[in-house]
Amino acid sequence: MAVTDRVQTPPSDTNQRPRTTHVKRLAFSQKVSTWDVKLSPYLYISPFFLLFAITGLFPLLYTAWVSLHEWNLIGGQGAFTGFENFQFVLSQPFFWNAVGNTFSIFLLSSVPQVVLAIAIAAVLDANLRARTFWRMGVLVPFVVAPVAVGLIFNNLFADQAGLFNEMLTGLGLEPVRWHADSLASHAAIATMVNFRWTGYNALIFLAAMQAVPRDVYEAATIDGAGRLRQFFSVTVPMLRPTIIFVVITATIGGLQIFDEARVFDQAGLGGADRQWQTLTMYIWELGWGQRNFGRASAVAWLLFLIIIIIAMANFLITRRIATQGGRR
Repeated sequence: MAVTDRVQTPPSDTNQRPRTTHVKRLAFSQKVSTWDVKLSPYLYISPFFLLFAITGLFPLLYTAWVSLHEWNLIGGQGAFTGFENFQFVLSQPFFWNAVGNTFSIFLLSSVPQVVLAIAIAAVLDANLRARTFWRMGVLVPFVVAPVAVGLIFNNLFADQAGLFNEMLTGLGLEPVRWHADSLASHAAIATMVNFRWTGYNALIFLAAMQAVPRDVYEAATIDGAGRLRQFFSVTVPMLRPTIIFVVITATIGGLQIFDEARVFDQAGLGGADRQWQTLTMYIWELGWGQRNFGRASAVAWLLFLIIIIIAMANFLITRRIATQGGRR
């Protein structure tokens, strides 16, 4: 009977407590690992958003607040004016002149820039000797300071004794008034922009070209396609996402051009008749020339809206082209 009682005796509570504690610890560790998987990616990218909130979002919102007030450099914040600064700016012919100059320089710089960058990337993607040297060489203009580029090209495009006019007169042609004619000045400034940014974009396209599978080119070669046909039928379609990215970034940078146009003459106002005054130069004139930060902030926000509209239009157009090309 004693043996039977020992067998039928239920287990004591002391034997159950460690199992419960172990289960609780296991459940807590699983929750911690789940939180780690879910929250870690956000923690990794949080520094960017924190810096953007401090250096990007806050200045943007603060500029909107300044644009709604009378605000000058000495007195600071004044009375609340609402949208009077926007109404004043939109009624000024100098604003619309700056808008036209900005779009003209943007088109003369962005379109050739993308085309030349793709062509240069295609050459660098070929089997060249000292490929690393040439690839590093196209990035040198991007490293040069914008002010230095502006001063050098300002002398090259000088009206009296510039190198380009000397070459034109040597060929028996009339010299170009680079600092007097609007279109000539826009072309000169666009040349500076292309000089700095073409190599940078070429390296972006080169990285995209190297990501294209080589089996595709081998299949195209077997089908009898030459290099030119492979470039337009294989390379360019594969570069559509990269082209969308470069076009959007070129749009944002082209509409904010300042350095090259600012140093194109000594006064820095965009010419005697404001032939090449851009929107950013007009903002600088209102803010630091007339010391009216309210109107300058209004122009800055109008420029921000223009960039958003143009960037969205470029994105929708290029995305539609890419979708149609993929279906084909």
